[in-house]
Amino acid sequence: MNKNITLLAVGSLFALSTFSSTAFADPKVTPTHPGYSTIQILEMGQPKDINWVSVDDIAAKLKGKPPMAVGFDIDDTVLFSTPGFYRGQQEFSPNSFSYLHNQKFWDKMNCDWEKFSLPKETAKKLIEMHQKRGDQIYFITGRTASNCEISTQYLKDVFGIKDMHKVIFAGSSKTEFTKTPYIKEKNIKMYYGDSDGDIIAARQAGAEGIRIMRAANSSNRPIAKNGILGEEVVINSQY
Repeated sequence: MNKNITLLAVGSLFALSTFSSTAFADPKVTPTHPGYSTIQILEMGQPKDINWVSVDDIAAKLKGKPPMAVGFDIDDTVLFSTPGFYRGQQEFSPNSFSYLHNQKFWDKMNCDWEKFSLPKETAKKLIEMHQKRGDQIYFITGRTASNCEISTQYLKDVFGIKDMHKVIFAGSSKTEFTKTPYIKEKNIKMYYGDSDGDIIAARQAGAEGIRIMRAANSSNRPIAKNGILGEEVVINSQY
């Protein structure tokens, strides 16, 4: 595709996603590499100083190892959930981000609007690979919990999870990595996520954190910088 057309298309998508999911705030971390956002990568191509891996590379690395527990973040990792977040802002706080602190929004997102989330193709391939290995799959999200949720059943259905575990709603904090204790509790060895906090939480729990690229038109701004912590990044995983 012509580069100018590509950039124009991306620019059009940006206009649809101008709010930030600040509810998913993690403590600040110290980068070890400048990193590149998905936006930058779309503009410049794949930089050579990123530790790129494919699904096949990960499968090869795990060859011969016994089944293990692996974990996934949800938003922007396995699901493109911007449609629900966009709807939430329009309904609960059109001119601010306060909807992210409104339990009514989370109840809508977790209990109804999840059905508007799109499964990511890379997530399908990763989950299929891990299921073939016999790995146990857990989903740990930084969302605020609700008394109800359809996420567990939705993820089971769209990804064909054979032995589905209930989604863990870890919540978020600016002073601690809320996913760490759950990663440790479930003895998760590999955890996939799109945020810096996902990578750090995995490392704190003794697991390997692998980056999934956040889509350029995600509502979760700013777009995370891939490779900023020296982690492996799954190539073309913005889709």
